[in-house]
Amino acid sequence: MSSAHSSKFAIYGAIGANVAIAASKFVAAYFTGSSAMLSEGIHSLVDSGNGLLILHGVKQAEKPADKRHPFGRSKELYFWALIVAILVFSVGGGMSFYEGIEHLKHPAPISDPTWNYWVLGLSLLFEGISCFLAFKAFNADRGDTGFWETLRRSKDPSVFAILLEDLAALLGLVIALAGVYFGHLLNNPYLDGAASIAIGVLLVGVALFLIYKTKRLLVGTGVDDETIDDIERIVQSQPHVEQVGPPLTSYLGPADVVLALDVEFKDHLTAEEIEHAIDKLQDDVRAKYPEMKRIFVEAKSLSSRAAL
Repeated sequence: MSSAHSSKFAIYGAIGANVAIAASKFVAAYFTGSSAMLSEGIHSLVDSGNGLLILHGVKQAEKPADKRHPFGRSKELYFWALIVAILVFSVGGGMSFYEGIEHLKHPAPISDPTWNYWVLGLSLLFEGISCFLAFKAFNADRGDTGFWETLRRSKDPSVFAILLEDLAALLGLVIALAGVYFGHLLNNPYLDGAASIAIGVLLVGVALFLIYKTKRLLVGTGVDDETIDDIERIVQSQPHVEQVGPPLTSYLGPADVVLALDVEFKDHLTAEEIEHAIDKLQDDVRAKYPEMKRIFVEAKSLSSRAAL
């Protein structure tokens, strides 16, 4: 299964799991009056909508280039990922925090936590499956790189956003379970409200990270320094290249990078030889970096001769 297909599969899995989990959490919150459970229901509902928005972004990004979008629409995915991050911050984090504060102001003891335990147990199971699918998609192109380094370098919100939401969901469930259990055990309703606030803080933290990531991608970010150095080495190794300026790159999408090269070819080359040299240069770069879908080469020596 390709990484693109596995990421879509992870999104579908996350949507299905979150819809079922949200419904069960709201039912449990209704019967038990648990603030943490209500916050978790809101969290799962937001995650369901977020999955649909990411899926919409993926489909929009796959549309072919046209006259109005000559570079394609790959950045649609980044836009919808930013909307998802804002929703996680405002609806998920904000509502959970609000519910927690309200529960602290008007505490209500949980009379029978059985509903909560059943729902939380099933939710942990389904979220675990969803997280496994997301982690599998995340690992598809990871290689030997560490988890945090891969997360930092990832340019695909359909993978890292879903994975982070699933990880936050699992941690949120553990917090909710602790709040319900200790609140009932110690007969302290304030612990349930505190758990809701903790879930809100968790979601706000995840949202801020997603906003930071997607903001950089929307504004325009290039490939890492190691890749830049390697591209420069590939160009310099071409037999007809005299020298090359620093390569300029920008991500249009997770697997769509624009590369601009300022190359000075050797003076004795004819226009036809320079044309063949440019074709070979582009082929060699794309052979190692297929994501470089658009490579623009400014040939200095050709320009100088044309001006004479």
